[in-house]
Amino acid sequence: MSKPNLLSGMQPSASSLHLGNYLGALTQWVKMQEDFNAYYVIVDLHAITVPQEPAQLRENTRRTAAQYIAAGIDPEKSALFVQSHVPAHAQLAWVLNCITGFGEASRMTQFKDKSQKGGADNSSVGLFTYPILQAADILLYQPKAVPVGEDQRQHLELTRDLATRFNSRFGQTFEIPEAHILRETAKIYDLQEPTAKMSKSAADPKGLVNLMDEPSVIAKKIKSAVTDTDGEIRFDRDAKPGVSNLIGIYSAITGESIDSFTASLQGQGYGALKTAVADAVVSALDPIRNRAQELLGDPAELDRLLASGAAKANEIAERTLSDVYDRLGFVRP
Repeated sequence: MSKPNLLSGMQPSASSLHLGNYLGALTQWVKMQEDFNAYYVIVDLHAITVPQEPAQLRENTRRTAAQYIAAGIDPEKSALFVQSHVPAHAQLAWVLNCITGFGEASRMTQFKDKSQKGGADNSSVGLFTYPILQAADILLYQPKAVPVGEDQRQHLELTRDLATRFNSRFGQTFEIPEAHILRETAKIYDLQEPTAKMSKSAADPKGLVNLMDEPSVIAKKIKSAVTDTDGEIRFDRDAKPGVSNLIGIYSAITGESIDSFTASLQGQGYGALKTAVADAVVSALDPIRNRAQELLGDPAELDRLLASGAAKANEIAERTLSDVYDRLGFVRP
């Protein structure tokens, strides 16, 4: 029986992925490539919806790819590629733009959130329409499952609506994808603001653990993490967010249950908790950092792996786009 298709991706918007990216998405993706024909994409077209420095974008794209592979994405099992290497993404996005209502695009809450900082008048049309490009990203690969967090559910619903609309108007063309909500994924919070999700836009860089950080830097950040004053090691997200975040990180990265870990630390202080977490995180991330640096040291090999992934992606994407163009009535070249 053939495996179903699956697609997911991340923007190359920083020089390093962080611990939340790794535990929240990458570890899941590594498992999923066993059960799906997985297409994992570095979405550089999405990145330019906000201003980018070209040399930095190019560097971040390669660094993101290296970290994907170092974390366990296998280019032999999965198609790992850069979005702009597959022209059909932009081509299908235009078609979908033309069947999307202005009102339904306006209802996408993430545009409202992302445009607040500079104001809607200063936001690009690309930022406004990026959920439609995201729909094209998905539909090109005819996936049955799309692993998404809750914050992306609205965009997947738009994707499903557009696929259904196109199929209804022009004939069966697209698989209607289902959300694979990553409910079991650990939520990793900022070490300095433990009520906020860990994010590359953190106000204080000490709150962010990067995959490419040196072991000494990781240990220092974790040992400086915000806790509380009562000294009790127990998991209580509301009353003890800082302590609970550290316990959650340890459990997610080692696979040990929260109850087992907290029981092992009874009678000890926060110093012991932080040391255990720092040791576990360094042990897990150091091989990833080393492998990523090895890949970055051989850019020709990294580019070869990305070209191989793009060839796999182009094969199915061009087939889907050809069907779309036929159904629309475009004249073949």
